[in-house]
Amino acid sequence: MSTARERILEATGELLATQDALAISTRAICERAKVGAPEIYRQFGDKQGLLTAVADIGFERFLAEKRRNPLTDDPVADLRTAWDSHVAFALRNPHLYRLMFTPTGDAKPQAIKEAQAILLKAVERCRDAGCLRTAPELAGQSILSANVGVCMTALSFPELFQDPAISHAVRDAVVGKVTGDEREDARIGEATVLAQALLGTLTGTAPVAPAALDDLKDALRQPLPDA
Repeated sequence: MSTARERILEATGELLATQDALAISTRAICERAKVGAPEIYRQFGDKQGLLTAVADIGFERFLAEKRRNPLTDDPVADLRTAWDSHVAFALRNPHLYRLMFTPTGDAKPQAIKEAQAILLKAVERCRDAGCLRTAPELAGQSILSANVGVCMTALSFPELFQDPAISHAVRDAVVGKVTGDEREDARIGEATVLAQALLGTLTGTAPVAPAALDDLKDALRQPLPDA
């Protein structure tokens, strides 16, 4: 038989499947979990504590998928596979992903450190293969920042940025920059600009203007040149 804590976590996760975390009321959680309101505070301290616990569970699922990514003899190709699996998780779990990667309050999901560690190992494989231009730590941070930025933009502006070609263009720009495996694609310059702009938006240093988003979206959706 499930405990009250388990039922609350399960109920919150179910509600997150269709609603943003900020839109979910404690009353709705309690009704779904069949517990009284004081139980949330007894188990988690407050609603923010509950959401942090749910984000941690989301990271467990996210990291489990990361660990299942296949390893090949091409570590750069494996980086691209890891990028694509990250985006796929975000698109399948939009509200949970936002909760995981844009936490509010002082409590932050600590599993982000394990996500960084998994990516660092993937980058170190590139270094060991002689195809890394920068320090592994910086390369991993750059890739993760751009990956999260692409996902957040796709979730916030799905009508503009859910085309897989856009994610692939930014992926190739960032991975190519740190590994030297830069592909001949006229869109890479625009993709690099978008990756930098996304990072600026996430850190609050240089938000992307709506007109710039439209211009970058149009540039990235241009077809590849004929070989």
